Order: sequence, then C-alpha cells, then structure tokens
Amino acid sequence: MTDILRREGFADNHKRIWRVYNEEGLQVRRRRRGRKRYVATVRVKQPVRGPDDRWAMDFVHDSFVDGRNFRALTTVDQCTRECPAVEVGLSVGGAGVVAVLDELASRGRKPRELQLDNGPEFRSRVLVKWCHENGVELRFITPGKPTENGHIESLNGTLRNECLNEHWFTDLAHAREKIESWRERYNTFRPHSSLGGATPEEKYRELRSRQSVQECVVR
Repeated sequence: MTDILRREGFADNHKRIWRVYNEEGLQVRRRRRGRKRYVATVRVKQPVRGPDDRWAMDFVHDSFVDGRNFRALTTVDQCTRECPAVEVGLSVGGAGVVAVLDELASRGRKPRELQLDNGPEFRSRVLVKWCHENGVELRFITPGKPTENGHIESLNGTLRNECLNEHWFTDLAHAREKIESWRERYNTFRPHSSLGGATPEEKYRELRSRQSVQECVVR
C-alpha cells in the first residue's frame, strides 16, 4: 500500500500510513478455510465389556540407518491389551488405516469402537466412511491430551523400548520383519500384570471362551 501511494505522489512514510490504516479500520479480516471435521457422537467413556469392544490406534515414528523416516500404525485392544496389527510404511494415510482394518475384518476381528487422536489420517473421509459402513463408532480424545489414550501410549512406549531402540533398520522390509516379530512375542509371550500375569493372547482366548459359554446358556 505504501508503494502504491508513493507512486501516486504521497510522500508520507510507512509508519504514518500504517497508523491511518488502523485508525480508519481498513484491515481486512481473513477467514481461514478449515477442513470439515467429523465430530464423534460418543462422548462419555464407558468401561470396555469384552474383546474387540474398543480398540485404540496411533502412530510411532522412527528412521532407517540412512536417515530416511518411516512410521508404524499401532493398534491395541483395550480389554485384552492385544496388539492386532502394526502397519509399517514410509507413509500411512487414511486409506492405509482402512486397509489395515479391512484386513483384520477379513480375519473376523472388528472393534465396536475406535479411540483415536485428532490426526488427519484418523479424521479422513475414507475412515469415517468405513466406520459408518461397518457399524464402528469413532471416539476422539481431547486435543493435546494423549493421556486419554493411555493404552496405546503404553503399547507405543513398550514398542519403542523393546524393539525400535534395539535395532538399526536397514530398509522397510527389515523394519517390518523385526516389528512383526516383536508384535507376535508381545501377544503370545509377554505377560501383563494388569491381566493377572496372562499374555494378551491367553486373555483373549479366555474371554472369548467365556462369551461362547454364555451365548450357549442363553440359547
């Protein structure tokens, strides 16, 4: 604006022009166009009732020996502490999250609820569409409060300490191999004090067996 006025013959400096500009209220308010965000309908957190009742998902980041970064999508069942899947890739977006859920659903595993942070991958239309079509409720934690998603934070910390910090990954295939090996050991070998000393897989089988007995009694 100062340059334009000087071209027209005004000799005032930029400070006076700025003062007059403010006094006359000439500022144009810019409205930022934000993304449309899906608002979760579930607000009150209820206790989990059994396996696959509520899963949590999040991302963990690490790097290869050559400095390139990769990320891992982690999943945890809040009831059994089981880790159904860890998807490792250079980039895992909303479509990648859905691909993992589709793969688990094909093996008979699907949650009633998904608890997530507010990352763009979890707010994506493709994930919202998948959850709507599959009857899965979305639950988003309060922005800036990762402690509300404590189960997945605990899993990610264990993954970091027991796997990511213990290996130098040469490439994507190497990272996938080591992380999948850790996931299997975590589910089948590592006991949890919160599960009474059982492993996640043992707890899952126990609760599933109990549910089957209850269903037979009801019938």
